[in-house]
Amino acid sequence: MVDLSQYLPILMFLGIALALSTAFVVLPMVASRFTGAHKPTPEKLTEYECGFPAFEDSRSQYDVRFYLVAILFILFDLEAAFLYPWAVTVFDLGWTAWISMMVFIGELALGLVYAWKMGALEWE
Repeated sequence: MVDLSQYLPILMFLGIALALSTAFVVLPMVASRFTGAHKPTPEKLTEYECGFPAFEDSRSQYDVRFYLVAILFILFDLEAAFLYPWAVTVFDLGWTAWISMMVFIGELALGLVYAWKMGALEWE
């Protein structure tokens, strides 16, 4: 039979975490009720980010090209993340590491050329 008293610290931790997370959500709402911050006024409802009213719906869809450029950025950012540790240890690893990295960079270059030819980097 399993001794359930071993799970007591985990249950206490979960209880404290639940109490703190509930307090962090509920206490600001209660404090705003007492301070009057919840009452909307025309001044509070004015535009504050850019200074003028929005001229189109904020929920409009982005063009697919935006996501293509974002994916390409992530791809080449990951290339840099793989390139740094390789550059630090290339002399210890030998020719096999150098050849495999050149194949990797070549594949990424072919992917960039393909994306360029397909028009993924052109913006209107």
